[in-house]
Amino acid sequence: RDKFFPICAWGTSLNELRQLAGKIGLNFDDYVYHVGKRMLVQVKDEMIEIKLKGLCTFDKLRLIKDMHRDIRLFYGSRIISPPNDGSDLVIDATGFNRTLLPRIRKDYYIPTVEYRVKYRDPPFDDFYIKPIDKLSGYLWYFPLGDGIYHVGAGDYYKNHEKYLNEFLQKYKGEILMKTGRPVRITPPHLSTPILDENIVGVGESIGTVYPILGEGIIPSMQSAEILAKHIENNSLDKYPEDIMNHFDIFYKLFVFIQKKFSGKFRLMRDFGLLVSPIIYMKRREERFGLEVRLRDWLKIVRSY
Repeated sequence: RDKFFPICAWGTSLNELRQLAGKIGLNFDDYVYHVGKRMLVQVKDEMIEIKLKGLCTFDKLRLIKDMHRDIRLFYGSRIISPPNDGSDLVIDATGFNRTLLPRIRKDYYIPTVEYRVKYRDPPFDDFYIKPIDKLSGYLWYFPLGDGIYHVGAGDYYKNHEKYLNEFLQKYKGEILMKTGRPVRITPPHLSTPILDENIVGVGESIGTVYPILGEGIIPSMQSAEILAKHIENNSLDKYPEDIMNHFDIFYKLFVFIQKKFSGKFRLMRDFGLLVSPIIYMKRREERFGLEVRLRDWLKIVRSY
């Protein structure tokens, strides 16, 4: 238990987590480190400023431990196969490892590395990100309060450490911790099977990570909520379809970034793919915690 640490930038939407945490009797505000006012996005030599609407960082470690407080857990256990104990239902919540469900036929992931850094004189006082070429990833800088920041990067083409080292050389601070892990960007539609006999997946094990942002906290909690509903209603056979419908936008976003990665994206032909994430996020600004503007998105896409 003492060695458990959730590897993540610890950023999320204040508005959405208040609702989700409230459903299990927790006050999310008790865990919040920093509520942002603006996010700086470095696009080549230009800096775009995005107004924030509840994007925050929080003590994810403490929140998870409090969520677990009434559950019997075995920390440090290595799961290599389903239990052979006659269980009616086994839930694969093993994240990227997807230990219990069958392997995904074609899996896509982004390797990431993150540092916890303490600055005496921080280069930025709020959220900052820098996209990587071809939009194959980005560098992030998230404030945790008291001069401490999560500074990390992820890149499909594995150039993330180069970008990260350049940033840390330019903006030197005290390194407190280094972590890293791959993040699955394969959407649920391609992360099948979701249900295999008495084993059912939830969270990142079935691809509930927003492909463009690499954000999985809220989608994974939503998938758990959907699963709980179907368990209670004895309708587990309908769970995969419900997941596909709920995360339909993830597949469209995945197709878009695949084309950007491969250089096959064409603005006129693929305009629908380009605007679909903006329309989706614009209608859900409080869910994502930021103001969404088409001109910002177009500038980012055209620059990379």
